[in-house]
Amino acid sequence: MTEMDPREGTPQTVQSVDRAVQILDLLAAHDALGVSEISRELGVHRSTAFRLLSTLESRNLVQQEEHRGTYSLGFGLLKFAGAVSGRVDLVRQAQSACDAVTAELDETSNVAILSDGAAVNIAQATGARLVSVRRQYVGQRTPLHATSTGKVLLAHASPQALADALGAGLARFTNRTITAGPDLHAALESARAEGWAAAVEEWEDDTNAVAVPVWGSGGACVAALSVTAPSFRMTSDSFPDLVVTLRRHATDLGARLGG
Repeated sequence: MTEMDPREGTPQTVQSVDRAVQILDLLAAHDALGVSEISRELGVHRSTAFRLLSTLESRNLVQQEEHRGTYSLGFGLLKFAGAVSGRVDLVRQAQSACDAVTAELDETSNVAILSDGAAVNIAQATGARLVSVRRQYVGQRTPLHATSTGKVLLAHASPQALADALGAGLARFTNRTITAGPDLHAALESARAEGWAAAVEEWEDDTNAVAVPVWGSGGACVAALSVTAPSFRMTSDSFPDLVVTLRRHATDLGARLGG
């Protein structure tokens, strides 16, 4: 957690939070440490170290050993580790799916998830063709209304997600970008009915993409798997065949994620 120094415009750490994280780092490097040892390492008074430890202990992030005053990491950290592990597994499995799609189609493939009003790409594989889409999308936030993955994710998201997207405005990226609410509604209805969505030069000129949903446990759409290529090679006529391939890999990815 940081705040900006209004005089310098540089991030400033919140001291108490920084010290709490330092304590967790210290305990991760040692089996257990006493309050006095921790206070020396932090360069703070023993009472300050004790207050920080008490706060962490109340959240089960540290625990006292049999000898009172000696602390080790608590089991409360496991829930954070589990959450991270789940995301890491999603990224790893998504990359495997992209590799498989690209190996079969020799075109750029991506997996994206819905995050804070955008389609965020978490994995990508790039084809070896001389003319191909080689732009690096991993980690990039892409518009929901102008990309194939975005349309798939938005089509299966909550009504609030759609309201938020419309409320934020439908920015124009090319002369083919959907910028009217009724047109977006129609595109999303089609995505739900057909089970896939396309973007025909809507985010980038001369580039087309098609995507399908990845279904997770409970029938939720957890991601979208897409293939992207230059528009002269990936025409709308080719979309149905590409969808067949994408669905096969999306089904496999969903199964590996526990869907």
